Amino acid sequence: MDTLNTALETPAGTGRPKAVAIITARGGSKRIPHKNVRDFCGKPIISYSICAALSSGAFDEVMVSTDEEAIAAVAREYGASVPFLRSAETADDYASTDDVIREVLLAYESRGIYFQRFCCIYPTAPFVTAKKLQTAMALLEEAESVMPVVPFSYPPQRGLILKDGRIRRKYPEFLSARSQDLEKMYHDCGQFYACRTDAFFRDNTTDVEDLLPMPMPEMEVQDIDTEEDWAIAELKYCNMQN
Repeated sequence: MDTLNTALETPAGTGRPKAVAIITARGGSKRIPHKNVRDFCGKPIISYSICAALSSGAFDEVMVSTDEEAIAAVAREYGASVPFLRSAETADDYASTDDVIREVLLAYESRGIYFQRFCCIYPTAPFVTAKKLQTAMALLEEAESVMPVVPFSYPPQRGLILKDGRIRRKYPEFLSARSQDLEKMYHDCGQFYACRTDAFFRDNTTDVEDLLPMPMPEMEVQDIDTEEDWAIAELKYCNMQN
């Protein structure tokens, strides 16, 4: 706790809102065992999120929210704070990211520590960089929340579904439309969310109306839910480094 208090003693009058990076790393991954601390291109995958947050200089505190001591140990090794473990309520399969954020912010407030800004970073986000986090936190001067997004690589209006063993078009009304005439659609990169704390508590989510996009290149975005995803992510990461 001494280290925590020292880290949060920001001199008065600096002008910058106090900010915390919250890295969410629940244990017990079923599809990829020990996913959050598994080796990714030579380092535990969670270390990339920690190092990016620390290097950005955008945060007064970089912390990891976890329910597992093994994850906490790796997090501390790479310089993150783990001032408390998750409750049972936010460590089960049904807790949302917003539930975890709320618990963390309230736990700090109960200790007399208040953050005006936060960035929730996923532990399996090796494409996050210090520069991206700096940009996101700076954008909070223009909007209440920021989300990295990427265009769908194929128009979702042309999506197919399987019904009774046959292919059906989900949106048959777009069958004859040209691809270039279809509205461009994006999806969440699944890497981080930056938000103003007051807006989060007002709406109980980072997905507020005043939500600003941060477009990302497809080569720097990859969901990591399966072994195949993991292999693709490592290939993309190596390409990004080169």
